[in-house]
Amino acid sequence: MEDKIEQIKARFAEVERLVADPELHKDQKRAVETMREHAHLSEIISQYDVVTALRTQIAENEELLEQEDAEIREIAAEELDPLRADLERAERKLTVLLIPPDPLDAKNTIMEIRAGTGGDEASLFAADLYRMYMRYAESVGWKTELIEASETEVGGFKEIIVSISGKEVYSHLKYESGVHRVQRVPSTESGGRIHTSAVTVAVLPEAEETDVQIRTEEIRVDVFRSSGPGGQSVNTTDSAVRITHLPTGLVVICQDEKSQLKNKAKAMRVLKARLFEQKERARQEEMAATRKGQVGSGDRSERVRTYNFHQNRLTDHRINLTLYRLDAIITGDLGQVIDALRLSASEVDAPS
Repeated sequence: MEDKIEQIKARFAEVERLVADPELHKDQKRAVETMREHAHLSEIISQYDVVTALRTQIAENEELLEQEDAEIREIAAEELDPLRADLERAERKLTVLLIPPDPLDAKNTIMEIRAGTGGDEASLFAADLYRMYMRYAESVGWKTELIEASETEVGGFKEIIVSISGKEVYSHLKYESGVHRVQRVPSTESGGRIHTSAVTVAVLPEAEETDVQIRTEEIRVDVFRSSGPGGQSVNTTDSAVRITHLPTGLVVICQDEKSQLKNKAKAMRVLKARLFEQKERARQEEMAATRKGQVGSGDRSERVRTYNFHQNRLTDHRINLTLYRLDAIITGDLGQVIDALRLSASEVDAPS
């Protein structure tokens, strides 16, 4: 690891020289990529310094255990376990940072949450997942923007689409794609029987202007009046927009805004993200044959996680992770799950 860190420090010095060169900023795209690399390398070096400092502190405390003074030995011993736990977390974070980043990791995301099997209960769980992700996003300083929501009469969602922007959003959320299963007693169940329902989550890297080009003749735009739960009209103007991408048949509907122009702009963002995902999925399938394995990501038909409320248990089936703190996780304390997935993926992808 030390050799790799020395290489990173050398590259960091080189990138710092590039950042200081006025010529770099004449090429906006190259400047953005260089600044992104600078930030990533800086984070690795800072994290390595944290690991080094903790290792030094642990070594010093272990030496103090040999002291004659009983009080000093006791204090040193008390500090060791927390220090070792901090070191383990710091080393895991460093391991993740040392894996060459996916080109998409720094992108913002479009997250789509859809109720699956389970009727009203599935729609209520879709609302629970939406709130979970929004609270997690808030806790890490990301920005969220509602794009489209199809509400049900019981207060759930048939579908909800949201944009999430911030530092390395896609890197953290890309493994959330798939089928999320819930096991709990519905509020409408008088007999206390546990029901199983399912919700599908899709996390799409948000496309930039240069990622996807859509010609005017490739789309058909239809406008209509927006509707709410039960189909009742909620607007008196044709503000809702449906965009059909003719070459692929993809359809995006957006009616959350009162402005037709705003709905069209949001629908185009979702359409571009879906088209970009298709392109990236084809690229990843080509790469999959040469990889040692994958933490299932992106496959919307894959059952990725079970939320058992009766047992306060969350199980991620891809990495055999089980936590008995669902009450905290469902309210947004998702960091432990996301970190475990990223670490597992980094171990899969790490070069031999």
